[in-house]
Amino acid sequence: MQSRTGDMKDSGRSDEIIALQSAESGMQLGRALLHALHNAGISVVYQDREMKIVWARNMRPPWVSDRGVSDTGVSDMGDGNGNLPLAQAERIGAAKRNVVASGNPEHLELSIPADDGVRWFQIWVDADHDEGGAVQGVVTTMVETTEQKRREQTLKTLLREVSHRSKNLLAIIQSIATQTSRYSDTLSDFLTRFRGRLQSLASSQDLVTSSNWRGAALRELVSGQVGRYGAEPVRSLRFRGANPYLNPNAALHIGLAMHELAVNSVSYGALSRADGFVEVRADLTAASAGETALSLTWAEAIVADDNQPSEKRFGSVALERVVPASLNGTAKLEITGDRLEYHLVVPRGNFETD
Repeated sequence: MQSRTGDMKDSGRSDEIIALQSAESGMQLGRALLHALHNAGISVVYQDREMKIVWARNMRPPWVSDRGVSDTGVSDMGDGNGNLPLAQAERIGAAKRNVVASGNPEHLELSIPADDGVRWFQIWVDADHDEGGAVQGVVTTMVETTEQKRREQTLKTLLREVSHRSKNLLAIIQSIATQTSRYSDTLSDFLTRFRGRLQSLASSQDLVTSSNWRGAALRELVSGQVGRYGAEPVRSLRFRGANPYLNPNAALHIGLAMHELAVNSVSYGALSRADGFVEVRADLTAASAGETALSLTWAEAIVADDNQPSEKRFGSVALERVVPASLNGTAKLEITGDRLEYHLVVPRGNFETD
C-alpha cells in the first residue's frame, strides 16, 4: 500500500516508516501498530475500488453489524459502514466514492444516535495509490470523539453560566453604586461605604465560587460577614436554628443584608461594645401553597444615641426594599427603644435544605 506522502528529501519530513532492517522488524512494527490501534480505540478498514473490504482492524459498533464479525474478520461488515443509520452510511459511502474518483482525501464528522445520547466520530478517508499513481483502494479511519464533544458542550454551558452570573453581579454593583451615591453626603463618604459593600459582595462571592457556583451555607455566610468587622463570631454571634444552603443570588443579597446590619451594629449597636453580641435565628416555616420558607431574624440590644442617623439611609433601604425584592420575599426593620430586630422571609426557591 502506497500513500501520497512526499519524500523526506522533498518536504523535510515523512509520515512513512523508514529504516526497517529485517522482516522481523516489519512484523514487530505490525504488531505494535495493531496494539496502538486497539489502545487508542481507532478503527481502520481498507476497501478496493469496488468498496469490497480487503481487511479491517479494531472494528467495533457501530462499524460492525449486530451479527458481529465472521471467522474471516470481514464478511459480516458489508460495505464497511456497519450498523449506521442510512443517512450517515450514505455520507460515508459518497465520501469514499469521491476519494476513488479524485484521489483526494476526505474528512467527515458524524453524530450517531445511541442509547445514552449521541456518539460523535471523526472520519478520515484516504486514497491508496499504486506505483503508477492510480487509486487502487481507500483507507477509512474512524476515531470516536464523544467524550471530547461532551467536554466541549459542558465548557460552553459553563461559560454561558459564568457570563450570566457576571452580568447579574455587575447589575448588583451598579445598583449599589447608584443607591450609595444617593445617600452619601461627600465623595469620601461614598467611597468608604461603597468599598465596604463591594468587599461584602466579594466575601459572599468567594463562598459561591468555592462551592462550584452552588451557593453558600447560611451559617457560614452570616459568620463571615460579622467576622469581617473585627468581631469574634464565636463570642459576638449567636446563631440558632436551621442552616439551609442558599443559592448564589440569595447568598449575595442576604450577605449584603448581614453586612449592613453588622456595619450598623459596629457603629451604633451591640458590636460597638466589648461584651456585645447579636442573635441570628433561622427557622423553616410553612408558607403559602404548602411550601417551606426561610424566616431569618437578626436581633440585638442597642443604646439610644443622639448621633445615630434617624433619616432613611441606604442601609435601611437595602434591608427593607432591595434585598427582599431581589428574593421575592418580605422584610421588616424594627427599632424600638433599646432593641433592633430585622425580619426577612425568603421563599423556598432561594435555598435548599438537603
